[in-house]
Amino acid sequence: MDLQAIARFMMIAGVLVFVVGAALFVLGRFDLPLGRLPGDIRIEGENTRFYFPIATSIILSILLTIGLNIFLRFFNK
Repeated sequence: MDLQAIARFMMIAGVLVFVVGAALFVLGRFDLPLGRLPGDIRIEGENTRFYFPIATSIILSILLTIGLNIFLRFFNK
């Protein structure tokens, strides 16, 4: 890989991080049940808490896969 390819990758990665951060900021304003979906495991004891968001992870994985596929198809004409 040459220096220009690395620079291009870094800029695209930075834009993607910014877009994801902005989306999370905007979605945080709405009362979405992400993290509280049926299928998310939450165990609370007296002194401990265990939380594993299985359903939320699956939904986010599907959405990110679709988004990445659209992004790659758009730039790999």
